[in-house]
Amino acid sequence: MLKLTIIVLIILIGSALCSATETALLSVSPIKVQQLAQPKKPAALALWVIKKKINRPIATVVIINNIFNIVGSILIGNIAASVLGNAWLGVFSAILTFLVIVFGEIIPKTLGERYAMRFALTIALPVQGLTFLFTPIVWFMEKITSPFTQGKKLPTTNEAEIMFLTRIGYKEGVIEGDEAEMIRRVFRLNDKSAFDIMTPRIATTYLYSNSTIAEVKSDIINSQHSRIIVIGDSIDDVLGMVLKHELLKAMIEGKENQKIADFMRDVRFIPDTLRVDILLKEFQKYRQHLMVVLDEYGGMSGVVTLEDVLEELTGEIVDETDKSVDLQVVARMRGKIKLKDE
Repeated sequence: MLKLTIIVLIILIGSALCSATETALLSVSPIKVQQLAQPKKPAALALWVIKKKINRPIATVVIINNIFNIVGSILIGNIAASVLGNAWLGVFSAILTFLVIVFGEIIPKTLGERYAMRFALTIALPVQGLTFLFTPIVWFMEKITSPFTQGKKLPTTNEAEIMFLTRIGYKEGVIEGDEAEMIRRVFRLNDKSAFDIMTPRIATTYLYSNSTIAEVKSDIINSQHSRIIVIGDSIDDVLGMVLKHELLKAMIEGKENQKIADFMRDVRFIPDTLRVDILLKEFQKYRQHLMVVLDEYGGMSGVVTLEDVLEELTGEIVDETDKSVDLQVVARMRGKIKLKDE
């Protein structure tokens, strides 16, 4: 009887460990494991290796679990028949099945999911060693099951999941409100184009290239922009841009008779369909703070600045010199007034 009891305990403990191991390895977050592996801790590194190719460790655990269940059941059946007799064998089998389901499956899997990370780190190195020992068997099983298991590997996460985790983190107090809002705005960058954030042409300040500083002196002083575009014959003929502070400096130095073209700098042109996230990279690449937006026909649609892009991340940025908070709103109001006048 003692022998039967010992074998039953071995089977239950072995099955429980396999069930808990399988659940824990499948439950731990790959992102969290990768984060823990950064300090190069052996257990974390082993777990990261397991997560990168989870099918072999899981196959190893399943094989060992079945060895416990199948071989153990055969041994227990033979011993139980000789100890208890055929009359009690059916009752003993029913009790053993109940014990395996409860203590070998349900409870271990529940605990394995609840303490997944802690348990996974504990068993990572042993599982890695067992996976190496069972390599021939696992390789053979992979060849048999590969026609049914091959397929496109799913990404670790996606935008919707990150946004959902952000909301959960904010509700639980892990992420501050401004941080959650910033994350939300980052994901909106590739949903907007230059057209959505630009200052429309109707609200754009510009200077004619053949004008002298004296002729446009009031326009320069009253402009709330630090960069002003320069045009030729019409607003669709953008030639470049000038820096307001350079023009003001020229006024102070008595160079008011110089033409605007003498202070002109090159300006980049972009299509109005350019995504805002790519636009940000353009600003970084060319080290410019203003670009001219063109419509599908090549006409001047408006201008966009680095500040316009940053405002998509932070909200409106207004300093003490800004007369209007949102120039797009100003442009729409001007358009309505123009239509009424017509």
